Amino acid sequence: MTLHGKLKKRKAGDKMEFEKSSHRIFKEEKGHILAEITYVETEDNKVIANHTYVDPSLRGQGVAEELVDALVDEMKKEGKKIVPLCPYVVTLFERKPEKYKDIAST
Repeated sequence: MTLHGKLKKRKAGDKMEFEKSSHRIFKEEKGHILAEITYVETEDNKVIANHTYVDPSLRGQGVAEELVDALVDEMKKEGKKIVPLCPYVVTLFERKPEKYKDIAST
């Protein structure tokens, strides 16, 4: 179930605060997932970013990139690289190679 139409548009520059749990970074409100990125750990200090979801009510507001950036921050702390498998992450890494060159792994 989505909350489409029930959330206010975020103001420009507002950053979403995410939670982290095992193999995912997410935002949940009233029991509904608003945004999440999931990943699988590998044996060689890498994670595979395999899924990104943003509720329709938040799409077009930069939330997906914020999720990727939150994952990037976490993996940098852990000394791991990100293998993009999710189509969104693949496209983002290709579109902004300078931003993600130090974390991307193929």
